[in-house]
Amino acid sequence: MTIGPFAVSLGDPAGIGPEIVAKAWELRHERALPHFFAVGDVASLSAVWDGPIARIEEPANASAAFNDALPCLHIDDGGPVVPGQPSYEGARCSLQSLELSAGLARSGSAGAIVTAPVSKKQLYSVGFTHPGQTEFIAERCGIARSNAVMMLVGPSLRVVPITTHMPFKNVVGALTIELIKARVHAAVKGLQKNFAIPTPRVAIAGLNPHAGEGGELGMEEITIIIPAVEQLRAEGIDIVGPLSADSMFHARARAEYDVALCMYHDQALIPVKTLHFDEGVNMTLGLPIVRTSPDHGTAFGIAGKGQANPGAMIAAIEVAAISAENRLSYCC
Repeated sequence: MTIGPFAVSLGDPAGIGPEIVAKAWELRHERALPHFFAVGDVASLSAVWDGPIARIEEPANASAAFNDALPCLHIDDGGPVVPGQPSYEGARCSLQSLELSAGLARSGSAGAIVTAPVSKKQLYSVGFTHPGQTEFIAERCGIARSNAVMMLVGPSLRVVPITTHMPFKNVVGALTIELIKARVHAAVKGLQKNFAIPTPRVAIAGLNPHAGEGGELGMEEITIIIPAVEQLRAEGIDIVGPLSADSMFHARARAEYDVALCMYHDQALIPVKTLHFDEGVNMTLGLPIVRTSPDHGTAFGIAGKGQANPGAMIAAIEVAAISAENRLSYCC
């Protein structure tokens, strides 16, 4: 089976998405990147880059153009693009490019979808009602929002936050044995399917300092996390924890597991961004398609200044390629 070229949505035209996609194409040979094509407004590329661009009418035309120019499936012109100055039309364009990219991946016309950063604030102005791109893509794939799980991937660390975008005061109330088990199952299957790890080693963090100190610093480990871990271990999952979060991310500790599950957003994202800020990838597990994204935002403040680092975009394309290839041989 042949994997089609990847659809890379350009994100907000006024952000750094167009620049990092163009820079990734410039490094296509050096990094041995698979064929991909941009989806968005050609003007957003031209505003930050003077390299060759080939407008294509359909994904099937991308590979023929890829060696000589950055293929772009053009979205209707949305007016002038000024880097660093987001607009209503730009938000509308970014939503259209996301919608089209997801549809192409879902239909099989694109081998994966890689999404450049968007501004949720801007998207909300054009009627976007989802917490983020992850939930939007899950809906378009017919997957329940709760079954689309975020995993952050770096060269030496993979993490899954069990709770994501919520005020910290709500975390304890959201944590349940069932939620922890569901996230672990998604992580295990995701590693098997996308990374060809047949028996993933899972580490799970505690919620409280020092994983609760036997109940002295909090009871959530005893009442929620340990019962979940015991049930998962009884199912045959290779899992350890709850571990003290302040000592599970140094190099020796990371060598002992394939994925770490953390109780809340920052507990997961701080270590991966500290270790791999310029190469961190946001990957969505639980979808019928491969979807990755650089793990950073639109960076309007540096858009158009030639300062954007394409490392995370390149890593997102590379992780998508690994995942798409491994899925071909996944049979369970």
